[in-house]
Formats: sequence, structure tokens, C-alpha cells
Amino acid sequence: MAELHVLRVFCNARGGGGNPLGVFLDGAAVPSAQRQAVAADLGFSETVFVDDAESGAIRIHTPAVELPFAGHPTVGTAWLLARERGAAPTLRPPAGEVATRVDGEEAAVTAEVEWAPAFDWEQLESAAAVEAAEVPEDESAVLGQWAWIDEPAGVIRARVFPLAYGIAEDEATGAAAIRLCGLLRRALEIHQGRASLLHVRPAGQERAELRGRVVLDEVRDY
Repeated sequence: MAELHVLRVFCNARGGGGNPLGVFLDGAAVPSAQRQAVAADLGFSETVFVDDAESGAIRIHTPAVELPFAGHPTVGTAWLLARERGAAPTLRPPAGEVATRVDGEEAAVTAEVEWAPAFDWEQLESAAAVEAAEVPEDESAVLGQWAWIDEPAGVIRARVFPLAYGIAEDEATGAAAIRLCGLLRRALEIHQGRASLLHVRPAGQERAELRGRVVLDEVRDY
């Protein structure tokens, strides 16, 4: 039996929205060979297994695959470790070292843009067109659709459909935000899903800082 923390990452100012995330702070309680099955059973877009809280070593699984890096799992885990075990200035997923900072209800991570999975991007003519988009039928799709809400201010409406990773539509996708920041090369405020809010900005050559609010929903045995 292992203890599971369930968070929502990239919540809005009222605590609404956010992408659910499962985190096992004592990841060693879940054998490596069983982790993919556990992630599939939980059904979150990602589940994190913390192998060493002190060093920040983590592994990240979607319901279908393991990822070398992802955005909302690293933001959520950075916040949770600071709350429960003391701040971890660096997380170490397989992709490499991810710098972190935590400020109250928010956490931020800085990572290489190229670590994020590649997305096929479609810019639509309006936020309403993004709202009206349908989930693609192609199960190999990793698609992001977006439109400006306020271009001068860098405010975007987006939806992301990472079907190839076992997710029909993601509520809030940090890796996609990092990729879009790398594409547009500017700071962005991204409104995604039902009510989620992501902030991302360039952080040096080919790096981006991703920031959002985190809420702890429950702690339970698994």
C-alpha cells in the first residue's frame, strides 16, 4: 500500500480548473515494473513517482507511456515537495535537471524547450473557434489548437489533444505551453480546458519558465 497525493495544477485565482495529478512521494513503494499499470489505473493525464525526495529524482507516466519530462507533473511535484518534505531546488526527471521555485500557492519550473514532447500546432481565427473544436479521430495525434484572446498582452485560448499519450483532451498542458512559448518567443498567459490558467515566459536561450497555482485535493492510500 502506498500513499497518494492528488493535486490540481494550473488552477485559476479562485482555485477552479487545474489538471489533476497523482504523486507518490515515496515512489519506492511502487515497483518500477508496476508503475505503468498504476498510472493507467489512476487515469490522470500524468502520475509522478518520487524516487528520491532529497535529490529530486522523479519518473513521470501517462496512462499509456513514460515521459522524460512534462510540465504539470514537475510544477505540481515541486509545490508538493516544498509543502511536505522541504523545497527541492532541482527536480531530476530522465530528461535532465529542472530548476524549481515555490511561492505560496504557486510553483514554477525552468526547463529546456526541446525536452517537451513535440506538438502539431494549429492557430485558429478566434477563441470561439478553439472552443468549438472537436477531439481528433486520429489516435496518434498530439495536437494543440490556439488563438489570441489579446495579442498585445500575450493572452491565448488553447486546447490540447495528446491522444498518442492515452489522453483525449488535456485540461492543462505545461509541456505544450513551453513549446508554444518557444515557438512564439514571448511571455504568454494561456487559458486552457474548463478553467485552467498557465503562465510561461522565455528564460534564456532555448529555455522557458512555466508557472501556475497548485491545489491539494486529497491524500489517500492506494
